[in-house]
Formats: sequence, C-alpha cells, structure tokens
Amino acid sequence: MRAEVVAIGTELLLGQIVDTNSSYIGEQLAAHGINCHFQTKVGDNLERIVLALRTALSRSEAVIACGGLGPTQDDITREAIASVMNVPLLHDSEVLERIRAMFTARGREMSESNARQAEVPQGATVIRQVVGTAPGLICPVGQKVVYALPGVPFELQEMLGRGVLPDLVERAGERGVIASRTIRTWGLTESRLAEELGPHMDELDARRHGSSDTPTLAFLASGVEGIKVRATVRAADDGAARSVLDTEEAAVRSLVGRRVFGVDDETMEAAVGALLERRGWTLAVAESLTGGLVASRIVTVPGASAWFTGGVVAYSTEVKRSVLHVGEGPVVSAGAARDMASAARLVLGADVGLSTTGVAGPSGQDGEAPGTVFVGLALPGREPEALSLSVPGDRERVRQYSTISALDALRMRLLLLESGEA
Repeated sequence: MRAEVVAIGTELLLGQIVDTNSSYIGEQLAAHGINCHFQTKVGDNLERIVLALRTALSRSEAVIACGGLGPTQDDITREAIASVMNVPLLHDSEVLERIRAMFTARGREMSESNARQAEVPQGATVIRQVVGTAPGLICPVGQKVVYALPGVPFELQEMLGRGVLPDLVERAGERGVIASRTIRTWGLTESRLAEELGPHMDELDARRHGSSDTPTLAFLASGVEGIKVRATVRAADDGAARSVLDTEEAAVRSLVGRRVFGVDDETMEAAVGALLERRGWTLAVAESLTGGLVASRIVTVPGASAWFTGGVVAYSTEVKRSVLHVGEGPVVSAGAARDMASAARLVLGADVGLSTTGVAGPSGQDGEAPGTVFVGLALPGREPEALSLSVPGDRERVRQYSTISALDALRMRLLLLESGEA
C-alpha cells in the first residue's frame, strides 16, 4: 500500500511553522511497512486543498491530511474532504457533546465556533478526540481512504497511533517493516563518496530485481555534519531488517574506511570520547577562532566528565601568550597551535591536548587569509603536531567546520595509534 501526507496550513508555506508532522508521519508509516512516496504542503484555500487531496488520491491508496480541523473560519479541511467525497457535512451531536464536556471539565464555556468541529462528512468515521477538541476522521473515497488529523503535534501523534495506523495496516493486509540506518562520514565530498560506493550501489541495483529485501543507499549532504549515507530496507520484521542493515553498514565501512565516524545519532564528539575512554586518556582543549565550540560539543556527550577535563578560550594574543605560553611569532600558525595544545594538557591536567587557531574572517590576520586554520595535537609520548586546513564559507561556517575538523583530526590520530600505524 502507498500512503501520502498532505500538510495543510498557510503558515507552513510562509515558513512561520516548521512541518514536523509530515516527518513524524513518514517515520511511523515506514515503521509499519507502509510506503510513502509523496508529502505535500498546501495553504488554507478550499480549491487548492481539494486539488491536493485529489492529486494524492490519484497516485496513492491512502492520504493522511493534517491540520485545518480547528474551530476558526480558515479551518476548512472538513469542507475540502466532503467536496472530494462529494457528500454533505452533517452535524454530529455526539462529537459536539464531547467537545462541550471537555470545556466544562476545564471550567470554561465552549465558544459557539467550536461547534464547527462537530461537522463530519457523510459516511466518515470519527476518531474520538482525547487530548484536544478536534476529532479525527476516516473518510472512504471509493476503494481508497483519506484520514484527517489535527495539526497540533501531540494531538496528531496520539491519534495517529490509536486511530490511523491500526486501520491502515488492516487495510493494507501487509506485514513487515521499512527500516533505515544512517552511516555518518566526514572528510569526503559527496561526489567522491559516490565514486567510492558506486560499484557497490550498482551491485545492489542488480540484486534488487530478484530480491525484495535488498537495501537501497542514498546520500544526504549535511553541511558541518558531513555526508550521510542512508541505507533503507523492507523486511519481514525488525530482526530481519537489522540483519540486512548490519551487513550493509559493514559493506560501506569496508569501502569508506575510517571516514565513517558513526551511525544514526552518533556524533563526532561521542566517537572521540569512546576512543579516549578505551585508552583511559583525558582531553583538554584550547580554542581561539572556535571560541568554545569544541568544548560545547564535547559536553553534550553523556558521561563526558569521565574523559574531558575542560577548555580554555584564548581569543586574544595576550591570553595565548600569558595563559597558554605561546611563543613569539604569529599566533595563526602551526607553532602556535602546537604550543596551545601542549599548554592545554599542562594547564588543565589532561593526557591529550587539542587546539584551534586560525582566521574566521572576514579580514585576514598574520598574513593568513580567512579560512586558514591550524589544529594542534599533543598526545602522551609524542611530539606535539599541527595540521593546516583551508576551510570554506563565511565566518560562522569557518568556525563550525573548524570545530568538527579538529575533533576529526584527533579521532583519526587515535585510530592510527589504536591500530599501531602511528
């Protein structure tokens, strides 16, 4: 079965509200093995809502409309669905009494405008409201169906799980799940990653013609979070899906190698923390152009206090020299980065020091152009080292890219040590 989402509300088109409902519905449909190929947004206009619903029904067996079930004059989803069904709206006294009782329970008097929420397209089934005043609707259109849900997220989520998904699964007569896993990479462009995975993706395409549980791969460029590779599979159950995704993750890792730093919600800073904990090492940071962004990302990791001692933001040249003992010469340099990393270890009592210094822009410094960044690393038993980076973008992007690049530099060095290659 194919289902489609139509999100209703002019505020969505104006960008005044972010449409989290469609993404939540899509996630839940996938978890129940229901394909969702289209999601549409439409404003509060009767003709355009009717067009959106009819278009969705022309290519899908089920449509989930969210929003436009409130008591005001611009809440016209009921009217649009009735038009699509070619039936009148009927007053449902039982729905009205439930609405009135909800107001009474809160010590308030129901406004007459709320009576509009008791209007139901003829032939539709009401999904009883529990947490809000708007009831949901199950509306047959020939052999197909339109579901109407309120736009308030917590109301929608409760009603989707209780009233829509069970009905959808029963209508579909299908069993199974659609599951995804996101493999997170850093340090490769999308085009280079596509080249490295291209032959494997061609192999998957060839296998898919004879196998229903062959996964698909897709790329998602995520800015300062790198390039994500999403593996998706339809399988009989969660266990079967997990097995396929485990195999696919292993295949991608074998092709991309250490550029993979995590999966799903695993962050770069969490990956660094795990490597430090395996060695029993602690980390301190000294930051200039990143201004505390590195430390800020680190402390979002649960349990970071076990391996992170703290950080120093040394933005001015004077602080670099007096607190971090940076020697004479340019402070945007490899030498300054090495000094800062070494001092971070000593000042904050850590095993490992990580530093950032550079030019965020818009103007240059010490003869270096905006986007020039040096990352310093100081590890036990090794001479301090520095890496030079050229980071693209405006001031904020330079700072954000520098932050994750510094963490990745440390991650890669720790991986090399772990494997005995460094």
